[in-house]
Amino acid sequence: MTMDEMYFTITGCKHYLGNAFMEKGMKVKLLKEPDNAYDKEAIQVKINGLGKIGYVANSPFTVKGESMSAGRLYDKLGDTAKGKIMFVLDDCAICKVTDNGKDF
Repeated sequence: MTMDEMYFTITGCKHYLGNAFMEKGMKVKLLKEPDNAYDKEAIQVKINGLGKIGYVANSPFTVKGESMSAGRLYDKLGDTAKGKIMFVLDDCAICKVTDNGKDF
């Protein structure tokens, strides 16, 4: 994994629409949620037309493989960023950050 490749796990899908509809290549939008009462590093995951589908995993129990937790990603992203689904697993999906939302 090179420095510019950042992967993350979408978790919490069962609280929204599940993940049966997810497919490799789908685009997702990341939106920081600093006012989240449970996690100050919460990053919401949305799909255009569907809305919120879950969150970037931020627990050792929900982060899969070599993907980064929301806490590790938080400062590397702007307020909004973009990603793409790479793998769909039983209860989550692994995504790659395609645009970190920061201006250079």
